[in-house]
Amino acid sequence: MSQAASTLSEASPSNRFALAALLLGGAAIGGSPIFVRLSEVGPMATAFWRVALALIPILIVSFVKKDAGPKPQSLSDYGMLALPGVMLALDLAAWHLSLTMTSVANATLLANLAPVFVTLIAVLFFGARTSVVFLMGLVLALAGVVILKGGPAGLGNGDLSGDGAALIAAFFYACYILAIGRLRSRFDTIRIMLWSTASAAVCIFPIAFFFEGQMLPATVFGWSILFGLAFVSHAGGQVAITYALAYLPPAFSSLTLLLQPVVAAILAWALLNEAIGMMQALGAAVVLAGIMVARTSRAPA
Repeated sequence: MSQAASTLSEASPSNRFALAALLLGGAAIGGSPIFVRLSEVGPMATAFWRVALALIPILIVSFVKKDAGPKPQSLSDYGMLALPGVMLALDLAAWHLSLTMTSVANATLLANLAPVFVTLIAVLFFGARTSVVFLMGLVLALAGVVILKGGPAGLGNGDLSGDGAALIAAFFYACYILAIGRLRSRFDTIRIMLWSTASAAVCIFPIAFFFEGQMLPATVFGWSILFGLAFVSHAGGQVAITYALAYLPPAFSSLTLLLQPVVAAILAWALLNEAIGMMQALGAAVVLAGIMVARTSRAPA
């Protein structure tokens, strides 16, 4: 991944296109809380349909695409292709559980600490090097998320166990990003997404079935919400992110995904009539500023 290791400010056309794909992917995933809130089934069942229905467009593309790239050659390859899906399933399960145990502000903020875990894992276990400027951008973007969620005063109503579940979700999402980043040096986007999405569905189904029971929405509107979540947030958002990880460092990619709460706030204002005050606008601006600072630095590759 030599391109990913290069300084981010030295943007080739491929890197610029990858950055655009990453931003679009983050925006698509940013809409997922709206879909989850409108879903007619429980959070775990919603998570299952999110990945299960996303297999439809991914399978269609995989059949149509002529050049599928290298194929897995061993059991180890198959295991590595399935690993991101396992991490994603654990992330979704932990995050949805945290939403039922702690405040929404705490769950959202702590789950968005994934860039911290990505940076720590990359530096401690993969020998990656980072810069002070990138760390400044990371801290600035995280501060923006705190402001967006109402500042420190808005984070005092959480439950310790629920907060812990949100932190676990952040850790597993970091593992998902890193696993995808490693695979992109060998396999193409669609192959990775097909295997990871299928494995996530297999892992989430028993959790949803045994903990919630009701798997099917009651109305056409309920199904449309699930299809929107699957096609837009997963098949659209995760495919774009997976593509971008072939060209951009995982740490910077995970940092850019802090745009998700910004997009979620905008969509909640547009679709659910939730007000956006000065605090939210300031938080969004600080998040963007942090990402721009990190953009000029060397992120861990």
